[in-house]
Amino acid sequence: MKIAIYGRVNERNLPPALQGLFDKLETNNSELLITADYLAYLQGQFKIGKKVKVLDDFNSIRGQADFLLSVGGDGTLLETIAFVRNSGIPILGINTGRLGFLAGVTVAEAVAHAIENLKDRKFSIEKRSLLKLETKNNLFGEINFALNEFTVQRKETSAMMTIHTSINGEFLNSYWADGLIISTPTGSTAYSLSCGGPLMVPDSKSFVITPLSPHNLNVRPLIVPEDSIITLRVEGRSIQHLATLDARSAIFTQDVELTIRKEDFKISLIRFNDHHFFNTIREKLIWGHDARN
Repeated sequence: MKIAIYGRVNERNLPPALQGLFDKLETNNSELLITADYLAYLQGQFKIGKKVKVLDDFNSIRGQADFLLSVGGDGTLLETIAFVRNSGIPILGINTGRLGFLAGVTVAEAVAHAIENLKDRKFSIEKRSLLKLETKNNLFGEINFALNEFTVQRKETSAMMTIHTSINGEFLNSYWADGLIISTPTGSTAYSLSCGGPLMVPDSKSFVITPLSPHNLNVRPLIVPEDSIITLRVEGRSIQHLATLDARSAIFTQDVELTIRKEDFKISLIRFNDHHFFNTIREKLIWGHDARN
């Protein structure tokens, strides 16, 4: 197998148990593809093996890897999406972080059976929808898409902003709020959820529009079809405002019109039979748990 590995380079050491993963990959005669900076970071902590190829950038991974292992938490996996882009490479999230909605496989599970299941093709692929942002000034460059959500937020003032919102050319509302979230089904378990948005199953084929602290308490989250074209114009006391796509951010001015729609490609996430979405939300959100017992 040819397996790409992606992760963050930081000062925090990775769990020692990760050595078992690299040993397992070497036992299976896997060829590893890793970016130069992350390879140096890993080699400072682990014995990686001899069959390693250095990745230069996104273009060097296309058509080269059978799978990609995202090592970290959900934030790392979101960064992985920007690296994989539309290459179609299936991604498996290995969780060394905390909650792990997306990176749902532990290091122990990866060593025990996940790598063997990849080798034997005992897995399924979940296709996850993305959204993309379009502006005349190409605000986010080539990486203008997100797996979780797009947001507009205040930047320079504590005053509310007004977000004029239309769907397919029909005026919806002028939100008086601290900001607005437009979330995919995947992102419905993230920022939108913490702001009162609904949970959506991954194949819902919808987006949810969730206001941030709206002035009018009757303004609630709204679910719209994923083929909707959502247009935003922002007004406020500040000339500049903040836009985000997952963890990436950019500054824009009030004269910029923002258009959000479904991205043309989808991301492939690897899922094993014992990692169903319903199991994940039940366990991660502690549904049915009674602290008295």
